[in-house]
Amino acid sequence: MYAVIKTGGKQYQVKEGDVLYIEKLQQETGEITFSEVLLVGTDEELFVGKPTLSSWKVTADIEKTGRGKKIIVFTYKPKKSVKRKQGHRQSYTKIKITSIAKAS
Repeated sequence: MYAVIKTGGKQYQVKEGDVLYIEKLQQETGEITFSEVLLVGTDEELFVGKPTLSSWKVTADIEKTGRGKKIIVFTYKPKKSVKRKQGHRQSYTKIKITSIAKAS
């Protein structure tokens, strides 16, 4: 069984046991439930939301939060002595999918 969830402005295809690095969530630890389920596929059936499936829930455990590796953004204008160097580290939340089930 797999599902497509939406979080942080992105869509992820997940199944039980998957580990994902998603955009940082407000919650630091514990369990989280994703209610924006767009699609659920089983061996026999495929459920497609219009736009979401309100009867399905995906739960996950938050393993840790952190920041990714630094990337360097360097811009310049040739022959003008204009240079700018900037660094960026993206914040993330590491989650592990525990279940995909129908909500009661």
